[in-house]
Amino acid sequence: MRLKVAVLPGDGIGPEVIKAALRVVRALADIAGFEFQSKEFLIGGAALEESGFPLPKATLDACLDSDAVLLGAVGSPKFDDLPRDRKPEAGLLQLRIALGGYANLRPAIAYNSLTECSPLRSNVVAGANVLFVRELLGGLYFGEPRGIEAHSAWNTMRYSEAEIERVARVAFEQARQRRQKVTSVDKANVLETSQLWRSVVNRVSSDYPGVSLEHIYVDAFAMHLVANPKRFDVVLTENLFGDILSDEAAAITGSLGMLPSASIGGAVNLYEPVHGSAPDLAGKNLANPLGAIASVAMMLRHTAAMHREADEIESAIRSGLAQGYRTADIHRSPDEQQVSTTEMGTLVEEALTAAVIRRQAYHAV
Repeated sequence: MRLKVAVLPGDGIGPEVIKAALRVVRALADIAGFEFQSKEFLIGGAALEESGFPLPKATLDACLDSDAVLLGAVGSPKFDDLPRDRKPEAGLLQLRIALGGYANLRPAIAYNSLTECSPLRSNVVAGANVLFVRELLGGLYFGEPRGIEAHSAWNTMRYSEAEIERVARVAFEQARQRRQKVTSVDKANVLETSQLWRSVVNRVSSDYPGVSLEHIYVDAFAMHLVANPKRFDVVLTENLFGDILSDEAAAITGSLGMLPSASIGGAVNLYEPVHGSAPDLAGKNLANPLGAIASVAMMLRHTAAMHREADEIESAIRSGLAQGYRTADIHRSPDEQQVSTTEMGTLVEEALTAAVIRRQAYHAV
């Protein structure tokens, strides 16, 4: 098995968390016996400083020639005054369009050892495991026309039936592998796009008789997500709602740094932690690398079909947390040991290596 990955560390804490994630996957490749090839390329602010473009052609070509793309984060305050199409974030949007991944998978899991880290009551979040399936290439972020003038600005929310159907099918397929339930989030009492969304999702659901479907308005869902997150399994929604609500789900996990993501369905899948570049933490070895490491697990699962190895990485994450190791964002108790970005990555790597060795020894008997 060979996995060729274009690595885009990006800006802020991106290079730090990606370095930790790469150590984990390389250690796994060495011991599990698959070939992991990676090469780094520029994107975002780092690319702007080097080439004047947030997504250089060399980076895009390399991504399209790879099996998967692993990205850290983009963005920096120093570029805030640039035109919209020149900012670091424009490079990420351009990359998403080019790769074609229309379904953004964002799991939010309440690890047993982290329930006290949540701002919500531990009995509310304990056992919560929600998968957001966010439509990634439509809606307000990409709709035309858009514009700004002296005293007004406008954006267009637009969806086609085909765009809705394809992401809905991803959600129902994911639900088949989980707890057989899809919650579709919209604003159909106000928005025509949401009315179309609801109609198409209803039609798609008829092809999945074993999966239950409920519809809920976005404002009500925002409340229920923090009041009773265990109610939800797979949450399907459009681009803007999914962006906001999946970040809200960080309250379930205890930190935005815990959240991974996968953008699938296009020519090449893109994997990245949900958190931003956090320039205030950059260079301090304080950032939480677990979102990036969990993104690597998703890469093995969705691109390489290495489900066992993906499970082993996720188990190694749980192991480190269960032993009381915490980066600064999830450190709450004096009984816990605060560790750096590098140290947390090493802990996961060591737990993973030990687990794979035990598994190999068992099967060798």
